[in-house]
Amino acid sequence: MSDPVNEPESAVRLRLAEEKNVWLCTVRPDGSAHVTPVWFVCRGSRWWIGADHGSVKVGNIRKEPRVSLALEDGRFPVVAEGDASLIRDGFPREVVAAFERKYGWDVSAPTRPGGKRVLLEVRVRRWLLAGTAQ
Repeated sequence: MSDPVNEPESAVRLRLAEEKNVWLCTVRPDGSAHVTPVWFVCRGSRWWIGADHGSVKVGNIRKEPRVSLALEDGRFPVVAEGDASLIRDGFPREVVAAFERKYGWDVSAPTRPGGKRVLLEVRVRRWLLAGTAQ
């Protein structure tokens, strides 16, 4: 298990750079979990996720910022817990560029007419599993 203050090991960092999807778990107002696969980029102990401002996950984060993230491969799990912040304007250029390189996608562009994008910044509090099942 990686130390929660430090970045994960190099093999985990490589997976975070290459894997396309992560499962994001937010907390609904009634306390139940809302789990959805999302595209992401990860820099150190910060994850970045693009979302529509009207999505369930964004509404949940407005009320409860604690989230969990898990890569899809359960044989070599990578799971982190953190606190999410919503960035409504002024997306960091390096994050927008990272999404473009990884997915060929402008994370700041609305996905539907009249829609508005937000960027979720998740600061990792602790790594629960970092590539080794426990």
